[in-house]
Amino acid sequence: MVVTQENVAVNGSRRLSPQQIADVLRERIREGDLKAGDRLPTQAELADEFGVERGAVRQALRVLQDDGLLTNVSKGSPPRIAQPPAPGRDEPQPTMVSLAPRLTAAFSAPHVRVDAACLTAESLLLALSEPLRLVHGGEARPRRIDVRILLPSRNITLAFPVPVDGRGEDDPVHQRWLSMRNAQGQVLRHNLQTLRSHGIEVSITFRALPFTPPMKLYLLNGQEALIAYYTIARREEATETGTLDMYDVLGTESLLFSFEKAAGQRDAAFVEESQKWFDALWETITTDLTLS
Repeated sequence: MVVTQENVAVNGSRRLSPQQIADVLRERIREGDLKAGDRLPTQAELADEFGVERGAVRQALRVLQDDGLLTNVSKGSPPRIAQPPAPGRDEPQPTMVSLAPRLTAAFSAPHVRVDAACLTAESLLLALSEPLRLVHGGEARPRRIDVRILLPSRNITLAFPVPVDGRGEDDPVHQRWLSMRNAQGQVLRHNLQTLRSHGIEVSITFRALPFTPPMKLYLLNGQEALIAYYTIARREEATETGTLDMYDVLGTESLLFSFEKAAGQRDAAFVEESQKWFDALWETITTDLTLS
């Protein structure tokens, strides 16, 4: 390959690409030569070190920013090395393990906003028990709580849960889901409304989706998006009228993936697009939902 003068650094070696510069800096962070909170050298200093133009350095810094390794990226001063994520945050956990602590953290804000799109409110109902306990105990003191929940309409033909043998005129699987949807929603609303006794403004509203959501999504304070995919499996459940053989999902066991605005440009874009998706559904094709 012919190396032109434009691709050669001042010391005679081949000029590094922005990705290669990012890889060098990433390795310094990994090895501890650059620690959390440290400032990077200036763009001019980095350009001089690597024998490149400042534009290549800026591109390299954007790569590291997108990977969540840099903070305070601005034209005014060199960026800092970002704090590493909290232990375990990189590894997705079942919804019932990971949702509760994220909700608890969200309840430390003065204005708590929770948006959820899901098949039922089971996971949200269970996960809210700890933040509600903290509020009742005076350990958390939000001034306002707004909760919006999207659940499937009772009038649609659900993709799941469904009987293995197909639907008949009387569909006990659908009735079971509908009873769960209504009961969990009513308990969730009641539990949140009890917080009004502490002088907290509480708003909880439901709207009906015209389709079966293939995943569950939770949006917390506009800063974090948590998503889990519903995985369908065949299972049986004993009831008073017999055993239900159905294709269903176990939502509390679905792995929950977290994206935070503060983690970098890609995570921030995911949070923003997820919020836009939710808001568009809320304001357009969904309808008022009555829990009865």
